[in-house]
Amino acid sequence: MANFMQRVVSYVVNEVVVNGLANSPAFQRFAVRTSRRIEDISIKVNQKKQELMEQAKDLSEDISEVVFFQINIKPATTDIVIIGV
Repeated sequence: MANFMQRVVSYVVNEVVVNGLANSPAFQRFAVRTSRRIEDISIKVNQKKQELMEQAKDLSEDISEVVFFQINIKPATTDIVIIGV
């Protein structure tokens, strides 16, 4: 019986709170501003993510070029010639 009463009270409080917030102009303004801020932040995060991905790609290409260059360089060989012993 206590569980039933708890559910009824929870339902009534939920309905009052939801209806109160849904009809509140102040809450609606808050919700709209919050939604816009989250959207703006999401756009900025995606832009930064793209920039970082491009920088990482460039860095990877640079590293690959350096490694390739280092591997393909043949050390200068110095032949020792002994003259007249």
